[in-house]
Amino acid sequence: MRTLILFVALLLPGFIFSQQVSDLSYNPKIDNPVYPVGKGPTIFIDEGHNNYHTKDGRYKPFSLLLEKDGYVVKGYKGKFNRKDLDTGKILVIANALNKRNIDDWSLPTPSAFTKTEIEVLSKWVSDGGSLFLIADHMPWPGANAELASAFGFKFYNGFNFDVINPAYFRASDGTIAKNIITLGRDSSETVREIPCTEGQAFQIPQDANPILIFDNSSLILLPDTAWIFHSNTKMIKINGWCQGAYKKFGKGKVVVFGEASMFSAQIGEPGKRKMGMNRFDAGDNHKLLLNIIHWLDGIIN
Repeated sequence: MRTLILFVALLLPGFIFSQQVSDLSYNPKIDNPVYPVGKGPTIFIDEGHNNYHTKDGRYKPFSLLLEKDGYVVKGYKGKFNRKDLDTGKILVIANALNKRNIDDWSLPTPSAFTKTEIEVLSKWVSDGGSLFLIADHMPWPGANAELASAFGFKFYNGFNFDVINPAYFRASDGTIAKNIITLGRDSSETVREIPCTEGQAFQIPQDANPILIFDNSSLILLPDTAWIFHSNTKMIKINGWCQGAYKKFGKGKVVVFGEASMFSAQIGEPGKRKMGMNRFDAGDNHKLLLNIIHWLDGIIN
């Protein structure tokens, strides 16, 4: 156990403590956009909660991909309110954070959202809205746990770690579930392999459907401070837990993911390491993103 903790302590910080910039050269082809450019529904990307990923920041390639598919992508400023939410169809929340943890990634990690905002979002989704909630490793699970709980998902404020490195979710071994989102509209959209990075692991409610499922080689580590691991750091086996799942909620829909970089395209310094959809082994990542958006939009049903 001590050896594993030491290995994790040495390995993981290299993934995060490097300068990351968006890879604007990333430009996957979309053969059949679902809408003419600029004619699709509005997708909001939350920018009002100290988000690590924003429309023109680390999620710029995310935004550009969806715009190529015809969607109108806008940043959502400020607190959530029903009037503004009703002007869009899909809301993306990626790595929202309470101001307490902007420069301090230690416990406690209070909610990024007020109770009123959570009630507004829950009602908006129940009435037909679509939410794509993404919360990466600690401290983001802690900051998003109350919102996730409103939809039945249980977040753990830690780090996923796979003893196999590199590790992948694969359709061939069942760690990518077979469902409407992973199959897409035809075989060209089918998701077969997704690289597994640290992120978080979460438990899903009975009425949710898994997308990415951890196997018995995976653990979650629960430190008091992000990236600080020692012999007393709590570890939990997460076989059967998820890093992606979806469900219907009233008249609306919810997709939840525990890793954000898989939907980005970034270049990390030093070494110009590619991170996200632009990785050499991440050819299906953009398919997964488009399939998620298409399900939330009702294009696939």
